Amino acid sequence: MPSEQSKHTELADALNWAGRELSAATVLFHTAIAERLGLNTTDHKCADILAQTGAITAGELAERTGLTTGAITGVVDRLEKAGFVRRERDPSDRRQVIIQPIQEEMERQIAPLFGSMGQAMVELYSNYSEQELALILDFMNKSTKVLQEEAIKLREEIH
Repeated sequence: MPSEQSKHTELADALNWAGRELSAATVLFHTAIAERLGLNTTDHKCADILAQTGAITAGELAERTGLTTGAITGVVDRLEKAGFVRRERDPSDRRQVIIQPIQEEMERQIAPLFGSMGQAMVELYSNYSEQELALILDFMNKSTKVLQEEAIKLREEIH
């Protein structure tokens, strides 16, 4: 009979493996979305960040993504060409450029690509109780925080 510790270790190992599979599947899913939009994955995820945050400066987007400001210029050029963002001067500091997401265009072009996946996730959620969903949500929120903190550490080690 397996010990409590070995069962915990076994489950933790299985979670790590499942997390790797989920990560790869997520990246590949978003790559497919980006391809459908004529963008690369980085551009698509920058658009997603802007959809979540609303208007931010190019410097803030660079900081959030870990990309250089030069790389962000290229990203914003492509997102602007696709109709997802527009550049605006910061009224309080004309040197600053604010990237304004165009939510209507994002919803028109991007949202339909998530329709099938959204329905599949609703169906998946129906297999779990409210208590289980709350636990999964807690785990996902904490996992996201760990990933964000670890990405910052990795970037700091480079600089």
